Parts: sequence; C-alpha cells; structure tokens
Amino acid sequence: MIINNPLNSIPQGKKLATFLWLLGATIALSVVMRMIGPFTPNIVDYEFANTTAKAAGIINAWDALAKLQACFNLGFDFLYMPVYSTTIAVACVMGAGVLAAKGWRNLGMLLAWGLWLAAIFDAVENYALITMMFNGASDPYPMISAFCATCKFSLILLGLFYALVSLIIYLAKRMSVARVTGKNA
Repeated sequence: MIINNPLNSIPQGKKLATFLWLLGATIALSVVMRMIGPFTPNIVDYEFANTTAKAAGIINAWDALAKLQACFNLGFDFLYMPVYSTTIAVACVMGAGVLAAKGWRNLGMLLAWGLWLAAIFDAVENYALITMMFNGASDPYPMISAFCATCKFSLILLGLFYALVSLIIYLAKRMSVARVTGKNA
C-alpha cells in the first residue's frame, strides 16, 4: 500500500518554489519569535517544565515584561505552527520523491502527516502553558506540556532527519550522474 499526502498534489515543478517560500516564512517567523522572548528562562524551558514546582519557578522568575513576552510568544506560535509544520512536511514529501523504495517513500509520507500532528501537539502544549500563565501552575498542565513538547520535537527532528538524508541521497545521485556524463563526454 502506498501512503499519500495532500502536499503530494503540488505540481512537481512547483514543489521547490513552494518549499523555498515556506522555508523563508519559517525562518522569518523563527527570528521574530526568538526576538520576542522571554529570554531567561526561555519559552522552551517552560515547555519542558514537567512539574508544578518547575513551572511555577519559571513563571515566578519572570518579571511582568517577561510574562507578557511569554504570552505574546505563545499566541504568535499559533501562526508559526502551520508554517513550520508544512515546511518540513513539504521537505518530507520531496524527500519521498527521491527515495524510490516503497518503504522509504511511505515513511516520508507518514512523516509529512506527522508534522501536522506535531503542530497539534504544539497547540495542546500551548493551551497548557497559557492556562498556567493565567491560573498558576497546577497538575496536570506541566506534564501535558512536557509530553506534548517531547512528541512535537521528536516528530520535528525525525522529519528534519528524513529530509536531510533524502537531500544527501539526491545530491549523491546528481553527482554520480554528472561524473558518468562527464566521463562519456
């Protein structure tokens, strides 16, 4: 059985342009989010604070401005989620086109779906973090946030690794063809 993904319907000649546009948007939004703050402890520290004591410690370490930055960052993240997840998903779909073996192709398509699941984990994580910002750290929110952050980052890293491996294979194939063509010329 061959797994498919809606992103696979992007015409072959437009996939690279789509990916590059999304990559540019992802990078721009990443820079903005890093500039928003909070800086110490940062938002990732807060995401992985898996106990009420750790989460409360982070919230209490932030002054009023840092708390405002954290809330804005969490809200802005809802714009970021579909962009970063779709960027990496397109890279996985493109990678699936490079890897001809059915199992590897299916893995790329599954990872493309998984990146959208990562965005859902991100949204649930943000709900837990926002709830703690407004109501104080209490169970089960720190555990929910840390679990969702772990799942999200795992899926993101798997997608990036798959895309990187497929890029390396693509470049190796091109170099091999260039060498053969150059020797025959």
